[in-house]
Amino acid sequence: MPRQQDDNWIAGEHCAGVDEVGRGPLAGPVVAAAVILPAGYALAGLTDSKRLSARRREALAEVLRAEVEGWALGSASAAEIDALNIHHATLLAMRRALLALPRPPQQVWVDGRFVPEGPWSATPVIGGDGRVPAISAASVLAKVARDAWLAQLHQRYPVYGFDRHAGYPTRAHLAALAEHGPCPEHRRSFGPVARQLRRAAGAAGQ
Repeated sequence: MPRQQDDNWIAGEHCAGVDEVGRGPLAGPVVAAAVILPAGYALAGLTDSKRLSARRREALAEVLRAEVEGWALGSASAAEIDALNIHHATLLAMRRALLALPRPPQQVWVDGRFVPEGPWSATPVIGGDGRVPAISAASVLAKVARDAWLAQLHQRYPVYGFDRHAGYPTRAHLAALAEHGPCPEHRRSFGPVARQLRRAAGAAGQ
C-alpha cells in the first residue's frame, strides 16, 4: 500500500506518531514509542518494522534517534498486563510514551483502531505503521527497544530462548515453558502460561 500523502499527516513539532510492539508474546512488557518528526522529514527505507530485518531496523533506529525532533518510549510490564489486560496495558504504554516526549504533541496519529487518552487530539490509522512516516518511525524504535530488553531478559533466564523468539509462543518457547514453568516475566493471564500454572498446581496437590 502506498504511503498516504494527506497534508494532515505532514510531520511537525506538534504532531506525533505512536505505535507499539509486544501484544502477542507470552512474556515481557508491551512497549510503545512516540515520535515527532521534523517538518518534511523523509528517511529512505522507513516502513513498518515487521517488514524490516533486525539489522535494518537497528540502522534506521540509530538514524532516527539522532535526527527526529523528539522521541520517547513507554511500556507496561507483564504484571500490569495481567492486571489490566493487554488492550488497556497497550494504551497505558502509549500514553506513557506520549507524556515522556520533550514537548507535548497537539495531534497524535496512532497505529490501529484505538487511541490513548490525554491532552491531545488523537486519530487511529489502520495500517498506519506502513502508511504514516511518524508511525513507521515509532514502530521501528519500539521494536528495537523491546528486542534489546528481551535480549537482556535472556541473560537472566536463558532456558527460554528469549533472544530468539522475543517471548512469542513458538514451539521452542512452549516446550521450555512446559519443562521449566513460567519465570517472573511471563504473563500469567495468557492462556499457555495460565494452563502451565494450573498443571503445576494440580501436580503439587496430588
